[in-house]
Amino acid sequence: MLTFLKDLSTLRWLTGRALVIGVPYLWLVFAFLVPFLIVARISFSEADVSNPFGTLLTYAEGVATLKVKLSNYLFIAGDELYVMTYLSSLKYAAITTVCCLFIGYPFAYFMARAKPTLRPVLMMMVMLPFWTSFLLRIYAWKGILANQGILNGFLMSLGFIDQPMHLMNTPFSLVIGMVYAYLPFMILPLYANLVKMDVRFLEAAADLGATPMQVFWRITVPLSRSGIIAGAMLVFIPAVGEYVIPELLGGPETLMIGKVLWDEFFTNNDWPMASSVTVVVILLILVPMAILNKYQSEQQEGGRK
Repeated sequence: MLTFLKDLSTLRWLTGRALVIGVPYLWLVFAFLVPFLIVARISFSEADVSNPFGTLLTYAEGVATLKVKLSNYLFIAGDELYVMTYLSSLKYAAITTVCCLFIGYPFAYFMARAKPTLRPVLMMMVMLPFWTSFLLRIYAWKGILANQGILNGFLMSLGFIDQPMHLMNTPFSLVIGMVYAYLPFMILPLYANLVKMDVRFLEAAADLGATPMQVFWRITVPLSRSGIIAGAMLVFIPAVGEYVIPELLGGPETLMIGKVLWDEFFTNNDWPMASSVTVVVILLILVPMAILNKYQSEQQEGGRK
């Protein structure tokens, strides 16, 4: 009887563990892997006017023919416009990530070191922009940065400039809009990491004679590395494929891959080509993430040894 109860308890534990592990994996399979495979399948197919998903397998006269089209990927690799667009998207995403880090880290540090009764208010201030429509917030920047907008009017009223500065439809307006939109995604993981930091490490370093700057660079920053990496990923990944902000605030000099995808899908109606562009974007994001995860795993294993 005791053996049966023990076996039953073990079975329940294994079932619970399988559910806890299996449900997230199932979600990743159906929410990411399956859509990715569908897009990859379209990217290797032949464009068909009657079938926007393309034709990969044909059957005629009792013969099934599998046609794998690689010309889209070869065209992307050899076309200067696509290459420059990918590089431009990566550049603006990296600039946005770095700006969000330099602006968001002091915010998160101040929130983590504030009084416990004040932290929910500060958290609410960070989350408050999400209560307003994303499009409305980006449109507001058009009114701020326009030639006759609020910023130019304010600077002219103070006598800093004699004529309006051209701020809209420039790389400056694009970066401003993207930093504003993605800044909370950097602050939140940093705050979650910093608020759990053991302040005794900081006190010990100060007692040993370290200056506040040395404490920050040698203790606080290394201990918050996981928060920095999480925030950087949350900002960089969506920023690469951003479409709305470049369309509303960017100009001809700020072409990004999101605009190219829109044109290929809905203007040219070339779904195989658009799917090829999408696959390349995903690979550009997943490969650095895989390398980073491997590096983190090696660092953790080295720390345990």
